[in-house]
Amino acid sequence: MPLPVLATKPLTNSARVSSFLASGEETPRQSDTACLSRDRAAADGLIEQAYRQIYFHAFKVDRDAVLESQLRSGQISTRDFIRALLLSDKFTRDFYRCNSNYRVVEQVVGRVLGRPVHGQSERIAWSIVIAEQGLPAFVDALLNSPEYLGAFGDNLVPFQRSRVLPGHSAGTMPFNQQAPRYDAYWRDTMARRAPAGGTPWGVGSGWARPQWLANQPTPAVQKIWQYGVATGGFVVTGLVLWIAAAMLSTAGQG
Repeated sequence: MPLPVLATKPLTNSARVSSFLASGEETPRQSDTACLSRDRAAADGLIEQAYRQIYFHAFKVDRDAVLESQLRSGQISTRDFIRALLLSDKFTRDFYRCNSNYRVVEQVVGRVLGRPVHGQSERIAWSIVIAEQGLPAFVDALLNSPEYLGAFGDNLVPFQRSRVLPGHSAGTMPFNQQAPRYDAYWRDTMARRAPAGGTPWGVGSGWARPQWLANQPTPAVQKIWQYGVATGGFVVTGLVLWIAAAMLSTAGQG
């Protein structure tokens, strides 16, 4: 039987203050499914905002044409679209696998609820859910929470709530800059897993080579090629010098 989520005390932060600003990046975008099917520009804007909120930036290979089509046609809601992005291979590979459970909580809460976590107590509470039930249960708990439904409902793309407050000369730093995709934890972990003098995806490391290296030679082949080029260079240089010396000695005898 799964443990109940630990109770956490909300902190005083900007997310609990209503925003009265003019339209901007924080402005929610309503996704009326009937309207999206007719207004392609509105659908494109909403989909781009969703990708920015979850991925920060989506390359062409990261986009899901099937999900986008389902959202445009009204088969799924914006909340379903956000859930699919959070459980996608892209998010699992580039966010979930690259962080500890505590940092995953920070990443997902910031992207889904549009606010920072309520201190260490909320990190611990949600990290227990991740450890015991997995990432899908954590995502569902956030998307089904009263806080999410009250702030965004089924048809709003989550956004960073009240990043800029009236009367403040400068707003808080955007969440994607506060919490980059991974930090020193992942860099140090990869360094420990990598063989001495090799790479984390070398032979016997247990890690698949990155997609951008799929058609590239392995490090061992590259070293053989480098040694071959260096050896060949010495041989060619020696041959050129020997021919030049022979020509000069022949010219001297003539």
